[in-house]
Amino acid sequence: MVCNEFTFPSADGKTAIHAVEWLPEDGVRGVLQISHGVAEYILRYAPFAEYLTARGFAVVGHDHLGHGESVAEGGARLYFGPKGSWSWVVDDIYTRRQLAGKRFPGVPYFLLGHSMGSFLARTYLIRYPGTVDGAVIMGTGQQSPALIAGGRAIAAEESARIGEDKASPVVEKLAFGAYNKRFAPNRTENDWLSASTENVDRYLADPLCGGTPTSGLFREMLGGLTFIARPENLKKMNLNTPILFISGAMDPVGDCGRGVERVYRSFQKAGVREVSMKLYPELRHEILCEDCRETVYTDIFQWLEERLAGKTGAVLK
Repeated sequence: MVCNEFTFPSADGKTAIHAVEWLPEDGVRGVLQISHGVAEYILRYAPFAEYLTARGFAVVGHDHLGHGESVAEGGARLYFGPKGSWSWVVDDIYTRRQLAGKRFPGVPYFLLGHSMGSFLARTYLIRYPGTVDGAVIMGTGQQSPALIAGGRAIAAEESARIGEDKASPVVEKLAFGAYNKRFAPNRTENDWLSASTENVDRYLADPLCGGTPTSGLFREMLGGLTFIARPENLKKMNLNTPILFISGAMDPVGDCGRGVERVYRSFQKAGVREVSMKLYPELRHEILCEDCRETVYTDIFQWLEERLAGKTGAVLK
């Protein structure tokens, strides 16, 4: 496996986005772009990339705004920007798609989004329909409109009170406070991430993981959740794009499968012609990091492999 790192300019006009590509030793049969979750970064996906590159896939991605190495000098960590900056993060995903499209013209292209990255991927499918040949939506969910509206109001209040580029314990408790309760008695505050204690400990020891996201980031993410829940927006997707939903059956982000099923049904109702779902018993949020992760790797690879046949690569706008 060959790993290359570089930067490209963000849609915010000031941040150098840290990007990576993992390449197979031989030819590229397909490309998978990864959209990572909140409070993590793209290089955490290197083991999964190694598995896929050994099977002929290039794996590409980048650190979202305010994450990993994509933080402008003097900028706040875990902060996208002012109101409306969710669109910047989605536009950065498209820019990464364009760069990889030039690098691998005509090659079948897929998108995987995890957690917050799944919300971004779902936004991308609405805003840039038909630019990928399939999408894997992992560790996703959908809260009720009333709960999202309440969260947005609190995030807006906290942004006004302490500054949108500051972390808010109030908003963090609202967003993540209930997640660990399902796994009491708790060993750490992040038990909900994984049944693997080794993975949780690695996450806690990693200086580029964790921390409290800013109130502005929560405001933007909740706005994104509102956008992707609207039926009229779902119908803007390319309904011929295959979608796979995968999640741990004990993942609190997906309400232990119930939230994933709600999103799955909403895609069916919107008219998506090929949509499937798989829940893994006993697994929690980071299913690519659990002890049985190679089972998940294999399931994703097989789904991608089945959709390579006859594909010549989605057309970019």
